[in-house]
Amino acid sequence: MKISGFTFARNASKLYYPVKSSIESLLPIVDEFIVALGDNDADDDTEAEIASIKSDKIKVIHTKWELDKFPNGMEYARQTDIAKSYCTGDWLFYLQCDEVLHEKYHPVVMAACKKYNDNPEIEGLLFHYKHFWGDYDHFIQSHARYPREIRVIRNDPQIHSWRDAQSFRRIPEFDGKSFYQKEGTSKLKVALINASIHHYGYVRPPAIMRTKSKNHYQNYLGKQRMQAMYEKKPKLYDYGDMSRLEEYKETQPIVMKEWIEKMNWKDQLKYGPGHKHTRHKHDFLKYRILTFFEKHLLGGELLFGFKNYDIVKKESFPIQ
Repeated sequence: MKISGFTFARNASKLYYPVKSSIESLLPIVDEFIVALGDNDADDDTEAEIASIKSDKIKVIHTKWELDKFPNGMEYARQTDIAKSYCTGDWLFYLQCDEVLHEKYHPVVMAACKKYNDNPEIEGLLFHYKHFWGDYDHFIQSHARYPREIRVIRNDPQIHSWRDAQSFRRIPEFDGKSFYQKEGTSKLKVALINASIHHYGYVRPPAIMRTKSKNHYQNYLGKQRMQAMYEKKPKLYDYGDMSRLEEYKETQPIVMKEWIEKMNWKDQLKYGPGHKHTRHKHDFLKYRILTFFEKHLLGGELLFGFKNYDIVKKESFPIQ
C-alpha cells in the first residue's frame, strides 16, 4: 500500500500560510508529496520554504494560474487536480496549505487506509475539522463552518476536486473545466474516522489577514469587484469578539511550534464585551441557534447542512 500527499500553493509565504508545517505534518505517513506550485510573485518565498524541508519525498510541479478561465474559486480546484494527476499512491491525502494533521492521528489514518485498501466500497476518508480563529487558543464550532470534509481519496481518475477545492466528487468523463457541475456526478462513499484536521485559515496578523482576504475575493470575483468590496472596510481585519469562541485546551501539532511562538498580534484581538467589533457569520443568531441544537441534541450532526459525501462507515481507531 502506497500513500501520496498532495497540495497546491501560490504566494503562500507572503500570505502567511504555514505551507512548510502542512507538508511536514504528512511526511511521516506518505511515500511522496506532490506540490502544484503556481507562478508566485517575485517577493514570495514559498518555493524556498518548501525546498528547506529537504525531503526526497517532495516533488514540485510548476504551474501557471488562469484565473480568467477559472473564476469563482475553480482555479483552486484545477490546481488540486493537477497535483492529484502526478500522484502514484493507492490512497491520496490532500491538505491545503493552511491545514495540518496532528501527529497523534498518524496511526489512525494508517489503520483506516490499511483496513479499506481492498474494499472498493470506501472511496475516501472523512475527517473532523478544528477551524482556528484569530489565535491558536480559540476555534469555531458553528453551523456556519463545515464540521467535516474528505481529505483522503482513492487514486481514481474519475475522482476530481469539486467546486472551489473544498471537497471531491466522482465526475465521469470530466471536461477539465466544469468544476461546479453537479449533473452526472456523485458523492463519494466514505468512512468517518476519529481524526481532525487543524485549519488555520483565519489565524494571521490582522493586516495580513486583510490582504489574504482581498486576494481570496479577487480570485473569486475579479479585481474590480474586490476593490469595490473593500473601499469602506477597515485597514485591519477584525476577528470580532473572541470570547464567544470555543477554547482549545489540547496540544497543537509539533510542526506548528515555530508559528505559535512567533504570534505577536494578541493585543490587536478583542476578548469579551465592551468592544466595538465586526460581526461574522458565526455570530448571527440563526447560526448560534442551529449550532446549539447540533452540538447538544444531535451529537454534532448537521441540521439542514450541505454534505458532499455519503458516510457508509464510522470508525474509532485508537488515538495514541
